[in-house]
Amino acid sequence: MSFLSSSLNFLYAAWRIARIPFLVGVGLAIGFLVPYAWYLDSEVRSRFDDLSWDLPSRVYARPLTLAPGVPMNADMLGAELAAARYDEDAQAQAPGTFHRDGARWTIKRRTFIYLDGREREKRIALTLANGRVADLVDADSGAALERVRLDPARIATLYGAQQEDRRYVTLGEIPPLLLSGLQAVEDRDFKHHHGINVGAIVRAAWANLVAGHVVQGGSTLTQQLVKNLFLDRGQRFSRKFNEALLSLIIEARYDKKRILEAYVNEVFLGQQGAQAVHGFAAASEFYFGRDLRSLGAADIALLVGMVQGPSLYDPRRNPERALGRRNVVLGVFRDTGLLDDAAYAAASRQPIGTAANATLPRDRYPAFLELVRRQIREGFPDAELNSAGLSIHTTLAPSVQALGEAAIDKALAGLGKRGDAVEAALVVTGARDGEVQAVIGSRDVDAPGFNRALDALRPIGSLVKPFVNLVALAQPQRYSLATLLDDGPIDLPQPGGGRWRPENDDHQSHGEVLLVDALMQSWNLATINLGQRIGVDRVRGFLESFRLGRAINPNPSMLLGAIDLSPFDVARLYQYLAADGHALPLRAVRGVLDAKGRPLSRYEVKVGGGDYTTASRLVTWAMQQVAIGGTAHAITDSGLGWLHAAGKTGTSDTQRDSWFAGFTGDTLAVAWVGRDDNKPTGLFGSTGGLRIWIELMKRLPGAPLVVPQDGIERAYVAPSGKRTDAVCAGARELPFALGYAPTEEEHCPMDQLRNFFGSGG
Repeated sequence: MSFLSSSLNFLYAAWRIARIPFLVGVGLAIGFLVPYAWYLDSEVRSRFDDLSWDLPSRVYARPLTLAPGVPMNADMLGAELAAARYDEDAQAQAPGTFHRDGARWTIKRRTFIYLDGREREKRIALTLANGRVADLVDADSGAALERVRLDPARIATLYGAQQEDRRYVTLGEIPPLLLSGLQAVEDRDFKHHHGINVGAIVRAAWANLVAGHVVQGGSTLTQQLVKNLFLDRGQRFSRKFNEALLSLIIEARYDKKRILEAYVNEVFLGQQGAQAVHGFAAASEFYFGRDLRSLGAADIALLVGMVQGPSLYDPRRNPERALGRRNVVLGVFRDTGLLDDAAYAAASRQPIGTAANATLPRDRYPAFLELVRRQIREGFPDAELNSAGLSIHTTLAPSVQALGEAAIDKALAGLGKRGDAVEAALVVTGARDGEVQAVIGSRDVDAPGFNRALDALRPIGSLVKPFVNLVALAQPQRYSLATLLDDGPIDLPQPGGGRWRPENDDHQSHGEVLLVDALMQSWNLATINLGQRIGVDRVRGFLESFRLGRAINPNPSMLLGAIDLSPFDVARLYQYLAADGHALPLRAVRGVLDAKGRPLSRYEVKVGGGDYTTASRLVTWAMQQVAIGGTAHAITDSGLGWLHAAGKTGTSDTQRDSWFAGFTGDTLAVAWVGRDDNKPTGLFGSTGGLRIWIELMKRLPGAPLVVPQDGIERAYVAPSGKRTDAVCAGARELPFALGYAPTEEEHCPMDQLRNFFGSGG
């Protein structure tokens, strides 16, 4: 009793000594903790009440449409699948895989969201023959298919200030096994604790000690989320204190679903260069090339296992370590009842299923992407493009882009030393729809510098001549392809003094020539005389109607192409001819979806009226002759005559610029070759730009150009331009605007007729 009394007396005395410091300490702690907690609470609310991230916008090529009869060859299909990061697999059962057996291709399409809705996974088979899709069927049922779209290649990512790749998903879009498995491995008491779990820390430490390596985490999911959202990676006591306090505040304010959804979108799961991969949805694309919802148990276990250390368990750099970690996680799934023994055994036997091509896509098409930015900038400022998680669907055809790059390489290499110092640009569009399929702004296609396709303003030379002829032929009562033009010497005064004495490239004049021959042979003098007759201002006005935003030279030299335009500008001009005399804007963007896959805008094309359709058809026919026997006869000589292409060569003064613009039944391409220092190249249009065009068309499966005959009649004419008989020497059949064929006749001597009929002709 005396001992107890002594102890109480001692404690009372100690309390009398310590009570004031203790109470002061408690007061100070409360005085600090309460306002500090209030401050942290305000920080949490400001972040969580409107929880959002800067979501990068993703830029996609156009989806490849397959249908029986569609032009397609093995190189083109292979390029499309490579761009969309398909992997070759003997079974082609997993989304994003294909198998080729000769001309037979089996493809397992991924799920994707396009402008008109969601497209589901689909396994298809097709056969290629004679540059076409010969047949198309469902690979599982064998049923014939009318058409199928493959998921488009992701060609670029537009990041904001944070180089973070992330695709936001709701809990309903995440496989249940991933959500349950994540909690089983990282935080088994997630549904019951209030932010921190001392018991879990002790249990994890014991499990890791027994296993000899990390098999379980001690931090709650809430604590891990706090680390990612609010704190650095240090191990200081103050950071641990803040982590615990913030976790308690978050748990007090928000429900478990909100916290879990934030976690699965924020967790760091990998790195590629400067770009960090956050969230399970982005990680699924990064490692597997597939939608999160398509992952099996083994793939889910790999991602869950990587939470402990994305670099340590990177399946590409450390495949054995990643496999071991994945199997440990699968064991946890089995032990907690998420997988039965059979499912566990099957998943454990699977190899690491990462896709070789499933990486963050490099922005490989800088010239095309610059065009996309320019066309979309008015509706979507850069700040929104870089942070709103948009899906931008473009018109790029990856196969056409790849084949265009190869064409430039081959053509320039064939020029020998002359090709070493030159640059090149190429613009390719759909002949009938004006969709930009490829843009190449430099022979170094990945260079993000000067975009020659859009911004190199160079004299276009003879590329202007078809439009001089078009303005004339739009007056059928005065002009036709059989109109005689004077290809004689020209001597005109210059506005600033001096004389202008242009010449033909062959330094000869050819007297009176037919309008069609002047265009075929690109004779300058005849073209100037035609332009003078119809009026330079009229030609200039027609060119200005395209609203190119460039100054059009008002002088007669404009008739020979003394106009500075870019390859893209030229494509806009020639699209008018390729589209059968209809104004057709070139577009690089089809539409935009928001972060949830809902359409924001569609970029529809409004086709202009066909005021000069007949004249356009006559010019196109004449340009087809250019490819047969004119300045572009190399097209026919190279074996491409079956395309019946229409085109025009162009060469600027002293051979500084080499151009070719031409189109087939489905493709328009404009090629330019020149030097950045504006020195002569030693190339004509036929020896520079035309070579690129030919190399491209050799690689592309195309359709021949058929000029519509509505509003057209045909007649035989003599070299004089008068109507004649088919059997007469020099007679040629030419097209004319309906009702405007020559009426004046010139018959040949009777002996020509007798010889013709006598020979059985």
